[in-house]
Amino acid sequence: MSSFDYIVVGCGGIGSGAVYWLSKVAGKGVLGLEQFSIGHVRGGSQDYSRIIRHLYHDEMYTKLTQATYDTWADVEKESGLQLVYKCGTLDLAPRDAPAAQVIEKCADALDKQRIKYEKLDGLGIRRYFPQWKFGAEMVGLYQRDGGLVDAASGNAAHIQLARGNGATVIDNCAVTGIRKLGPNNIQVTTNKGEFRCKRVIVTAGAWINDVLGSCGVHLPVTVTQEQVTYYATPHMRDFTKDKFPVFIYHGDSHDLYGLPIYGNTGTKMGIDVGGHEVTGDTRTWTPDPVRENKQEDFLKRFLPKFLGPILETRTCLYTMTPDRNFVVDNLARKGLPEVSFCCGAGHAYKFASLLGKILSQLAIDGRTTYDISKFSMEREAIADPNFPKNFGLGRVVGVHKAKL
Repeated sequence: MSSFDYIVVGCGGIGSGAVYWLSKVAGKGVLGLEQFSIGHVRGGSQDYSRIIRHLYHDEMYTKLTQATYDTWADVEKESGLQLVYKCGTLDLAPRDAPAAQVIEKCADALDKQRIKYEKLDGLGIRRYFPQWKFGAEMVGLYQRDGGLVDAASGNAAHIQLARGNGATVIDNCAVTGIRKLGPNNIQVTTNKGEFRCKRVIVTAGAWINDVLGSCGVHLPVTVTQEQVTYYATPHMRDFTKDKFPVFIYHGDSHDLYGLPIYGNTGTKMGIDVGGHEVTGDTRTWTPDPVRENKQEDFLKRFLPKFLGPILETRTCLYTMTPDRNFVVDNLARKGLPEVSFCCGAGHAYKFASLLGKILSQLAIDGRTTYDISKFSMEREAIADPNFPKNFGLGRVVGVHKAKL
């Protein structure tokens, strides 16, 4: 079969979600194409765990967070698998540092959506979590519904459920071109032949411009190689999901984040936007010792029992827009309303299933029931080639600071 109603290009987190939600409506009319093997580790949607949270610096995200929990719950119900674990999320920063402004922005966004949280000083944080070693100089927000989502299992569940609904998924199938033959008549060219469809969704991550380029579109994205490190702490009991939350520490120039033990026996930590600029094809899997050392210094100072010998350091890719916000749109302004796409800007996995649902609505109905107005490709950050790059979430962290 070479003719389908809908084709999804890229079957990582968001793409697998799109295939799943399309399949619930269109069944056998859905085709997912993945240039590598299903479940590969070359992109940005793999690993045991990713953060899911209500805590965000802007209401454009907090107004979507409840819906993202709901969509994951739908996948859990249909698959019978638990994918989301609510161990709580804790954002913290030094009280008198500029980064503490992010804490206030998060509180404001939560207030606007009437999401409950607790504002704590350092002593209050330690009453909940005595693993930390600091005093009243720290401030934080604690939100009980945050936690982690199992990324690898989430992707796999999307694909397996979609196939059960009749969808076709082909891996090791690279898309080399998209061409409009007529209204609702799109040709997708791959290394395994040509396919026809009515609508296309592009969720190709670091390779998004390789695909959209054939439509005459180039997004101003920066791709960086990021990494997370797992530590073989001897204090495992202190960092299980029921004893310790996900945390994000807003530091002087970077955010550091950590997750409790899940998927292996190690605690997990990374630095947001700490990596080198690469492409999807030039990246390596070589860990950066500078970032490992920076993490170790932080942990020795504030969270010493979290440390242990390094179990492993895993790399992944961020594909970021200049303002670090999502792009979720179609190419109607380019004469291609049949083509929708999404760029998750390096922080989208928590929203993966919801974004897949949104993209399915755009493909099927031409509109979505969710507010994505601020994720348009027509906004200044995408349309203006001179727009300054700022990769901070809630504060200014320019591209010049991205490399440690």
